[in-house]
Amino acid sequence: MSARTETVLSILTAATAWLDERGVDAPRRSMELLMGHVLGLDRLKLYLAHDRPVSADERTRLRELVARRGRHEPVAHLLGSWEFYGHELEVGPDVLVPRPETEGLVDLALARLPAETCRVVDLGTGSGAIAIAIALARPAAEIVAIDCSAAALAVAARNLARHGVHDRVRLHAGSWWDALPPTEAAFDLAVANPPYCDPSREDDVAADVRRWEPGLALWTPPGRPGAHYQAIAAGAASRLRAGAHLIFETGLGATEAALDALRACQALTAIECLPDLAGLARYLVARVRA
Repeated sequence: MSARTETVLSILTAATAWLDERGVDAPRRSMELLMGHVLGLDRLKLYLAHDRPVSADERTRLRELVARRGRHEPVAHLLGSWEFYGHELEVGPDVLVPRPETEGLVDLALARLPAETCRVVDLGTGSGAIAIAIALARPAAEIVAIDCSAAALAVAARNLARHGVHDRVRLHAGSWWDALPPTEAAFDLAVANPPYCDPSREDDVAADVRRWEPGLALWTPPGRPGAHYQAIAAGAASRLRAGAHLIFETGLGATEAALDALRACQALTAIECLPDLAGLARYLVARVRA
Protein backbone atom coordinates (compact mmCIF):
# COMPACT_ATOMS: atom_id res chain seq x y z
CA MET A 1 0.00 0.00 0.00
CA SER A 2 2.17 2.89 -1.24
CA ALA A 3 1.42 6.58 -0.87
CA ARG A 4 0.60 6.69 -4.59
CA THR A 5 -2.30 4.25 -4.13
CA GLU A 6 -5.11 6.74 -3.78
CA THR A 7 -8.44 5.31 -4.98
CA VAL A 8 -10.75 2.77 -3.41
CA LEU A 9 -10.18 0.26 -6.22
CA SER A 10 -6.40 0.59 -6.37
CA ILE A 11 -6.02 0.18 -2.61
CA LEU A 12 -8.53 -2.66 -2.54
CA THR A 13 -6.63 -4.50 -5.28
CA ALA A 14 -3.15 -3.96 -3.86
CA ALA A 15 -4.05 -4.75 -0.26
CA THR A 16 -6.01 -7.86 -1.23
CA ALA A 17 -2.95 -9.21 -3.06
CA TRP A 18 -0.74 -8.37 -0.06
CA LEU A 19 -3.03 -10.24 2.34
CA ASP A 20 -3.30 -13.18 -0.05
CA GLU A 21 0.50 -13.52 -0.13
CA ARG A 22 0.41 -13.90 3.66
CA GLY A 23 -2.14 -16.69 3.61
CA VAL A 24 -4.97 -14.64 5.06
CA ASP A 25 -8.35 -16.29 4.67
CA ALA A 26 -10.80 -14.49 2.34
CA PRO A 27 -8.46 -11.55 1.68
CA ARG A 28 -10.85 -9.67 -0.63
CA ARG A 29 -13.73 -9.88 1.83
CA SER A 30 -11.38 -8.81 4.63
CA MET A 31 -10.38 -5.72 2.68
CA GLU A 32 -13.95 -4.84 1.78
CA LEU A 33 -14.92 -4.93 5.44
CA LEU A 34 -11.90 -2.96 6.61
CA MET A 35 -12.22 -0.36 3.89
CA GLY A 36 -15.94 -0.01 4.45
CA HIS A 37 -15.25 0.48 8.16
CA VAL A 38 -12.68 3.22 7.59
CA LEU A 39 -14.65 5.02 4.87
CA GLY A 40 -18.06 4.57 6.48
CA LEU A 41 -19.47 2.72 3.45
CA ASP A 42 -21.46 -0.49 3.22
CA ARG A 43 -20.52 -3.12 0.64
CA LEU A 44 -22.76 -1.78 -2.14
CA LYS A 45 -21.66 1.82 -1.65
CA LEU A 46 -18.05 0.67 -1.63
CA TYR A 47 -18.47 -0.91 -5.06
CA LEU A 48 -20.11 2.25 -6.35
CA ALA A 49 -17.18 4.30 -5.04
CA HIS A 50 -14.27 2.50 -6.75
CA ASP A 51 -12.96 5.78 -8.20
CA ARG A 52 -13.32 7.68 -4.91
CA PRO A 53 -10.04 9.24 -3.72
CA VAL A 54 -8.79 7.97 -0.38
CA SER A 55 -7.32 10.65 1.85
CA ALA A 56 -3.95 10.44 3.56
CA ASP A 57 -5.59 10.02 6.97
CA GLU A 58 -7.80 7.21 5.63
CA ARG A 59 -4.78 5.49 4.07
CA THR A 60 -2.94 5.66 7.39
CA ARG A 61 -5.85 4.03 9.21
CA LEU A 62 -6.13 1.37 6.52
CA ARG A 63 -2.40 0.58 6.68
CA GLU A 64 -2.66 -0.05 10.40
CA LEU A 65 -5.66 -2.35 10.03
CA VAL A 66 -4.26 -4.21 7.03
CA ALA A 67 -0.96 -4.80 8.85
CA ARG A 68 -2.85 -6.33 11.76
CA ARG A 69 -4.96 -8.44 9.40
CA GLY A 70 -1.72 -9.61 7.79
CA ARG A 71 -0.80 -11.06 11.20
CA HIS A 72 -4.08 -13.02 11.01
CA GLU A 73 -5.87 -10.92 13.60
CA PRO A 74 -9.60 -11.57 13.03
CA VAL A 75 -11.49 -8.94 11.05
CA ALA A 76 -14.11 -8.88 13.80
CA HIS A 77 -11.46 -7.81 16.33
CA LEU A 78 -10.31 -5.04 14.02
CA LEU A 79 -13.86 -3.80 13.58
CA GLY A 80 -14.74 -4.25 17.26
CA SER A 81 -18.12 -5.74 16.42
CA TRP A 82 -19.71 -8.53 14.38
CA GLU A 83 -23.18 -9.31 13.14
CA PHE A 84 -24.98 -12.39 14.42
CA TYR A 85 -28.58 -13.28 13.60
CA GLY A 86 -29.06 -9.76 12.28
CA HIS A 87 -27.81 -8.12 15.49
CA GLU A 88 -24.55 -6.19 15.89
CA LEU A 89 -22.48 -7.43 18.83
CA GLU A 90 -19.33 -6.22 20.53
CA VAL A 91 -16.54 -8.77 20.15
CA GLY A 92 -12.87 -8.91 21.05
CA PRO A 93 -10.12 -11.23 22.28
CA ASP A 94 -12.13 -12.26 25.36
CA VAL A 95 -14.89 -13.99 23.37
CA LEU A 96 -15.28 -16.19 20.32
CA VAL A 97 -16.38 -14.42 17.16
CA PRO A 98 -19.95 -15.68 16.54
CA ARG A 99 -20.04 -18.07 13.57
CA PRO A 100 -22.74 -18.44 10.91
CA GLU A 101 -23.10 -22.09 11.95
CA THR A 102 -24.22 -21.00 15.40
CA GLU A 103 -27.16 -19.18 13.82
CA GLY A 104 -28.39 -22.69 12.97
CA LEU A 105 -28.28 -23.52 16.68
CA VAL A 106 -30.54 -20.53 17.35
CA ASP A 107 -32.93 -21.70 14.61
CA LEU A 108 -33.20 -25.14 16.23
CA ALA A 109 -33.81 -23.59 19.64
CA LEU A 110 -36.53 -21.24 18.42
CA ALA A 111 -38.29 -24.08 16.60
CA ARG A 112 -38.61 -25.89 19.93
CA LEU A 113 -39.68 -22.94 22.07
CA PRO A 114 -43.24 -21.74 22.53
CA ALA A 115 -44.13 -18.12 21.84
CA GLU A 116 -45.36 -17.76 25.41
CA THR A 117 -43.36 -17.68 28.62
CA CYS A 118 -40.48 -20.15 28.72
CA ARG A 119 -37.13 -20.59 30.44
CA VAL A 120 -33.87 -21.04 28.54
CA VAL A 121 -30.30 -21.56 29.68
CA ASP A 122 -27.31 -20.70 27.48
CA LEU A 123 -24.31 -22.68 28.68
CA GLY A 124 -21.06 -20.95 27.72
CA THR A 125 -22.57 -17.69 26.54
CA GLY A 126 -19.37 -15.86 25.54
CA SER A 127 -20.45 -12.61 23.88
CA GLY A 128 -24.08 -13.39 24.69
CA ALA A 129 -24.87 -13.93 21.01
CA ILE A 130 -27.19 -16.92 21.40
CA ALA A 131 -28.98 -15.57 24.47
CA ILE A 132 -29.57 -12.20 22.81
CA ALA A 133 -30.86 -13.74 19.57
CA ILE A 134 -33.34 -15.89 21.50
CA ALA A 135 -34.38 -13.03 23.79
CA LEU A 136 -35.13 -10.74 20.85
CA ALA A 137 -37.06 -13.45 18.99
CA ARG A 138 -38.99 -14.58 22.09
CA PRO A 139 -39.90 -11.50 24.16
CA ALA A 140 -41.65 -13.64 26.78
CA ALA A 141 -38.63 -15.87 27.38
CA GLU A 142 -36.66 -15.77 30.62
CA ILE A 143 -33.02 -16.59 29.92
CA VAL A 144 -30.02 -17.47 32.06
CA ALA A 145 -26.59 -17.19 30.43
CA ILE A 146 -23.56 -18.87 32.00
CA ASP A 147 -19.83 -18.52 31.42
CA CYS A 148 -16.74 -19.32 33.47
CA SER A 149 -14.88 -16.27 32.11
CA ALA A 150 -15.43 -12.99 33.93
CA ALA A 151 -14.01 -11.13 30.93
CA ALA A 152 -16.50 -12.81 28.59
CA LEU A 153 -19.38 -12.00 30.94
CA ALA A 154 -18.36 -8.34 30.89
CA VAL A 155 -18.63 -8.34 27.09
CA ALA A 156 -21.96 -10.16 27.29
CA ALA A 157 -23.30 -7.60 29.79
CA ARG A 158 -22.50 -4.75 27.42
CA ASN A 159 -24.17 -6.57 24.55
CA LEU A 160 -27.28 -7.26 26.64
CA ALA A 161 -27.52 -3.57 27.49
CA ARG A 162 -26.91 -2.60 23.88
CA HIS A 163 -29.91 -4.64 22.75
CA GLY A 164 -32.15 -3.79 25.69
CA VAL A 165 -32.52 -7.34 27.04
CA HIS A 166 -30.48 -6.98 30.23
CA ASP A 167 -33.68 -7.23 32.28
CA ARG A 168 -34.60 -10.63 30.78
CA VAL A 169 -31.20 -12.31 30.54
CA ARG A 170 -29.43 -13.06 33.82
CA LEU A 171 -25.69 -13.70 33.77
CA HIS A 172 -24.06 -16.27 36.05
CA ALA A 173 -20.35 -16.94 36.49
CA GLY A 174 -19.20 -20.53 36.82
CA SER A 175 -18.71 -23.89 35.18
CA TRP A 176 -21.78 -25.20 33.37
CA TRP A 177 -24.61 -26.21 35.75
CA ASP A 178 -22.47 -25.51 38.83
CA ALA A 179 -22.97 -21.80 38.18
CA LEU A 180 -26.66 -22.07 39.11
CA PRO A 181 -28.04 -21.90 42.65
CA PRO A 182 -29.81 -25.06 43.90
CA THR A 183 -33.11 -23.18 43.97
CA GLU A 184 -33.04 -22.26 40.27
CA ALA A 185 -36.28 -23.35 38.55
CA ALA A 186 -36.15 -25.98 35.81
CA PHE A 187 -35.60 -24.90 32.21
CA ASP A 188 -37.58 -25.63 29.06
CA LEU A 189 -34.49 -25.67 26.85
CA ALA A 190 -30.71 -25.63 27.14
CA VAL A 191 -28.30 -24.61 24.39
CA ALA A 192 -24.55 -25.12 24.49
CA ASN A 193 -21.66 -24.56 22.12
CA PRO A 194 -18.85 -25.83 24.36
CA PRO A 195 -15.15 -25.98 23.45
CA TYR A 196 -14.64 -28.82 20.96
CA CYS A 197 -11.18 -28.27 19.42
CA ASP A 198 -8.65 -31.01 20.20
CA PRO A 199 -5.35 -29.43 21.33
CA SER A 200 -3.44 -32.31 19.72
CA ARG A 201 -4.86 -31.21 16.35
CA GLU A 202 -4.06 -27.54 16.67
CA ASP A 203 -3.11 -27.20 13.00
CA ASP A 204 -6.67 -28.11 12.02
CA VAL A 205 -7.82 -24.82 13.54
CA ALA A 206 -7.48 -21.69 11.40
CA ALA A 207 -4.61 -19.37 12.34
CA ASP A 208 -7.04 -16.49 12.88
CA VAL A 209 -8.80 -18.56 15.51
CA ARG A 210 -6.00 -20.37 17.35
CA ARG A 211 -3.76 -17.31 17.63
CA TRP A 212 -6.31 -14.70 18.61
CA GLU A 213 -9.49 -16.18 20.08
CA PRO A 214 -9.69 -17.28 23.74
CA GLY A 215 -8.24 -20.74 24.32
CA LEU A 216 -10.66 -21.30 27.19
CA ALA A 217 -13.51 -21.27 24.67
CA LEU A 218 -11.70 -23.36 22.05
CA TRP A 219 -9.82 -26.31 23.48
CA THR A 220 -11.01 -29.50 25.11
CA PRO A 221 -9.04 -31.03 28.00
CA PRO A 222 -6.12 -33.02 26.50
CA GLY A 223 -7.21 -36.56 25.66
CA ARG A 224 -10.81 -35.91 26.77
CA PRO A 225 -12.72 -34.60 23.73
CA GLY A 226 -16.11 -35.32 25.28
CA ALA A 227 -15.47 -33.86 28.74
CA HIS A 228 -17.60 -30.74 28.38
CA TYR A 229 -20.44 -32.58 26.66
CA GLN A 230 -20.40 -35.21 29.43
CA ALA A 231 -20.61 -32.57 32.17
CA ILE A 232 -23.53 -30.83 30.49
CA ALA A 233 -25.44 -34.01 29.62
CA ALA A 234 -24.98 -35.41 33.13
CA GLY A 235 -26.61 -32.38 34.73
CA ALA A 236 -29.45 -32.04 32.26
CA ALA A 237 -31.89 -34.33 34.09
CA SER A 238 -31.79 -32.28 37.28
CA ARG A 239 -31.91 -28.87 35.59
CA LEU A 240 -34.35 -29.40 32.70
CA ARG A 241 -38.03 -30.22 33.03
CA ALA A 242 -39.44 -33.44 31.57
CA GLY A 243 -39.82 -33.04 27.82
CA ALA A 244 -37.31 -30.20 27.63
CA HIS A 245 -34.63 -30.12 24.93
CA LEU A 246 -30.85 -29.97 25.11
CA ILE A 247 -29.13 -28.72 21.93
CA PHE A 248 -25.39 -28.92 21.28
CA GLU A 249 -23.22 -27.46 18.55
CA THR A 250 -20.20 -29.58 17.63
CA GLY A 251 -17.41 -29.60 15.08
CA LEU A 252 -13.89 -30.66 14.13
CA GLY A 253 -14.41 -34.35 14.83
CA ALA A 254 -16.09 -33.86 18.22
CA THR A 255 -19.51 -35.11 17.12
CA GLU A 256 -18.99 -38.74 18.12
CA ALA A 257 -17.72 -37.75 21.56
CA ALA A 258 -20.76 -35.52 22.02
CA LEU A 259 -23.10 -38.29 20.85
CA ASP A 260 -21.48 -40.72 23.28
CA ALA A 261 -22.07 -38.24 26.11
CA LEU A 262 -25.77 -37.96 25.25
CA ARG A 263 -26.25 -41.70 24.81
CA ALA A 264 -24.62 -42.39 28.17
CA CYS A 265 -27.23 -40.27 29.93
CA GLN A 266 -30.31 -42.43 30.56
CA ALA A 267 -32.45 -39.37 31.22
CA LEU A 268 -32.08 -38.26 27.59
CA THR A 269 -33.91 -39.69 24.59
CA ALA A 270 -34.85 -38.89 20.96
CA ILE A 271 -31.24 -38.02 20.14
CA GLU A 272 -30.78 -36.47 16.70
CA CYS A 273 -27.68 -35.45 14.75
CA LEU A 274 -28.46 -32.66 12.29
CA PRO A 275 -26.33 -31.06 9.54
CA ASP A 276 -25.42 -27.44 8.99
CA LEU A 277 -25.95 -25.68 5.66
CA ALA A 278 -22.74 -27.24 4.33
CA GLY A 279 -24.07 -30.72 5.07
CA LEU A 280 -21.64 -31.34 7.95
CA ALA A 281 -22.76 -32.96 11.20
CA ARG A 282 -23.07 -29.91 13.43
CA TYR A 283 -25.99 -30.05 15.87
CA LEU A 284 -27.18 -32.61 18.39
CA VAL A 285 -30.66 -32.48 19.88
CA ALA A 286 -31.91 -34.58 22.79
CA ARG A 287 -35.05 -34.56 24.91
CA VAL A 288 -35.42 -35.21 28.63
CA ARG A 289 -37.56 -38.28 29.26
CA ALA A 290 -41.01 -37.70 30.70
